[in-house]
Amino acid sequence: MKFDALIQSGDWKGEKHVPVIECPDEVASGQVFTITVSVGKEIPHPNTTEHHIKWIKLFFKGEDEKFPFELGSFEFTAHGEHVGGPNTGPAYSEPCATVKVKLNKSGTLLAISYCNIHGLWENSKEIKVK
Repeated sequence: MKFDALIQSGDWKGEKHVPVIECPDEVASGQVFTITVSVGKEIPHPNTTEHHIKWIKLFFKGEDEKFPFELGSFEFTAHGEHVGGPNTGPAYSEPCATVKVKLNKSGTLLAISYCNIHGLWENSKEIKVK
């Protein structure tokens, strides 16, 4: 079995597990810009002890490059766990992260997220560098 058989995708506007990549469509070469990745932007994803997003990873694959480069790895570790029982804790991590990057080549941003019940989900966004 290969990973591609396990990774699901869809339109984030209709599927709550798909990671959303938010950033400009075009950026200046070598200039810092902001990328936000999240899960549940349009349809909120549950964030409970029993059902939550564990992590999101963000990659960049430049045009004509063989391999992607990891831009960030974000773990969400508080989901209401507590000695008093599930969903009684004082803290809940929301599956959203922001990273500042600079690129010198056009390419594709790729995000993958992991739901503890529904597995791996992916999304991508083309980005132009001028």
